[in-house]
Amino acid sequence: MKHAQLSEVQIAEALQTYEENLALEAYQAELVKLQQHIERYGLKLIILFEGRDAAGKGSVIGSVSRYMNPKHYRIVALGRPTEEECTQWYFQRHIKHFPHGGEVVLFDRSWYNRAMVEPIFGFCTPREYELFMKHVVPFEESLVDHGTVLIKLYFSVSKEKQALRFEQRRTDPLRQWKLSEIDLQAQSMWTEFTDRKYDMLMRTSHPKAPWHVIRSSDKHKARLETMKLILNHFDYDGRCRALEFAADPKTVFSAEQEIHLMDQRRERSGHE
Repeated sequence: MKHAQLSEVQIAEALQTYEENLALEAYQAELVKLQQHIERYGLKLIILFEGRDAAGKGSVIGSVSRYMNPKHYRIVALGRPTEEECTQWYFQRHIKHFPHGGEVVLFDRSWYNRAMVEPIFGFCTPREYELFMKHVVPFEESLVDHGTVLIKLYFSVSKEKQALRFEQRRTDPLRQWKLSEIDLQAQSMWTEFTDRKYDMLMRTSHPKAPWHVIRSSDKHKARLETMKLILNHFDYDGRCRALEFAADPKTVFSAEQEIHLMDQRRERSGHE
């Protein structure tokens, strides 16, 4: 049987992917140590993965959880609320998925749908949006005060890269399942998403659970920096001191830094 001949470009891409995966493995091994530490001491960890569609949240979650013990972590990706859930306190459907002692829960989108997607597409009323924005910080402060570590990650992708990834979803049979009706509107509503992002960072980043903004146009850097950021939240047993854990300042930003950059962009556009 004949084997397909790979082009030079395909070989180069395969080698790059191999090298990138190899670079991640040392940090994935540290995440296994961290998970064991969390289990050993009965800690509770929630990580929120937020960002625009095609920002790379799913691939980062896959890399973070790849070697973890599936008995002690869960990935939560909630769909539309049921009729019953729509009558409940907004946070209630999320709370039932929170970790017990020794467990890690990764939210692929979270209660912050109400800060961005829902108001943009009319899935909540203005009053529901304002109630959420008013109460989310006290809710998270209580969660942290009761012993849960909460890490909030926002993945920031460029408009051009998002358009390219949408096109890949449209044309690639292996990715077409990812393309949704909301995806098709995301580019035309770019400014609306930007405004909601700004308000979310301004109003919901707080000392007990600040937002961390990760540039994700480069998926490899996003994966690597996410792992380092998670690991840096803990002084876990067996930490490899030879590894580089410092954040890349070109990839990872605080909410305050991101707000400042957004303000600068708004000022420049206002003078154009």
